Parts: sequence; structure tokens; C-alpha cells
Amino acid sequence: MRALLWCNGQQPSETVVQGLLEGAVCFGVDGGADRAAEAGYDVKQVLGDLDSVDSDRWRGRTYELADQSSSDLAKSLSLLIERGYDEIDVVGSDGGATSHFLGSWAALCEAPSGAAIRLHHEDSVTHRVHPQEGEREFAVRSGGEFSVFALTPCRSVHLHGARWEMDGAPMTLSTEGLHNVASGESVRIKADGVLVVIVPQN
Repeated sequence: MRALLWCNGQQPSETVVQGLLEGAVCFGVDGGADRAAEAGYDVKQVLGDLDSVDSDRWRGRTYELADQSSSDLAKSLSLLIERGYDEIDVVGSDGGATSHFLGSWAALCEAPSGAAIRLHHEDSVTHRVHPQEGEREFAVRSGGEFSVFALTPCRSVHLHGARWEMDGAPMTLSTEGLHNVASGESVRIKADGVLVVIVPQN
């Protein structure tokens, strides 16, 4: 099952959203539900602490996640994985305070394994790679750039299909994986920690 999570940050263009709702169920992350509805999209349910959404508008279609120890995005990702969604696309997570940007990446660390999670930006897609999900493969055209960042310390990273490959090397949050280049039509990666792979959209 696939879900689309609409956040309350910088709203995505039609180009970003196009195709993401096909076969997916749309959920609003707190105020993101209002933003999705204003853009003309049907929202099944509003998730979060509900402090920035018009509750009257969504009466009967809210699911409160009151725990303040993590963000609405982190809680929503965990809930949807618990419900059995194995693909989750996220839009509207960009913009606003720098803390929100970093918080989106932190949410990828907090979310449990069990789902391919993608943050969609205007110029790229950020893919979460979780150690319990084995090797992941991403389509990157030959000669195309991509970047890899370790969100948690990794003792062993395996990266193949790139100009600069890794075969069991350690990696921490650094600029080491910035601007690698694909050598074929796909890149394969696995690690014993949480990574993100950022693939530009052409």
C-alpha cells in the first residue's frame, strides 16, 4: 500500500505532485491537510497534534497524535507503517525554519523499518535507506549526480554502480558522499545505519 503525506511547509508544485496520488491514499500532517484541500486534493485523514489545522473542517476525519516528544511527521510515518503502508511519499516538508528541514531528516531516523520513504523536493527526491531493509536500488542515469549522507553512524556501507564506490567502508554524517556520479543506470546501496540518497529530478 502507498500513502502520500502532505506537510504544512512550502507547498509543492503540480510537477512534484503529478503521479504521486495514483494508487495512493492522501493524509494531511496537521495543517498540511488544509493546504492539500486548498490545492484541490482529497485528504482521507488528518494526522498530528492538530494544533495548526481547522478541526471543525475535518470533524470525523482526524487522528490525534498527542505525544510531544517527536514531530508530527515522525509520528505520522510511524503510524502509517504500523497500518501496513510500505511506500510513503512526503510533500510539503521543505521551507520554513531551518529546524524543520533538519527535523524532516531526523524523522527518517525515528521512523521504523518497513516502508520505502521518499521526501519530494522541487529539484530532487530524498530516499531513506534503513539497515533492516537490505539492499536498495535507485534509478540514476549514467553520468547523473546523486548524493549519500549517513544520518546515523555506519560501520559498513556498500555502494555500487557509482564512480566512487564503497565496499564495507564506515561512514558518518559528513560531506564524503556529496556529488557522486552514477556509472550505469542504477545505484545499489546498503548499510548498517540509516542513510539518505538524494537523486536530482531532471
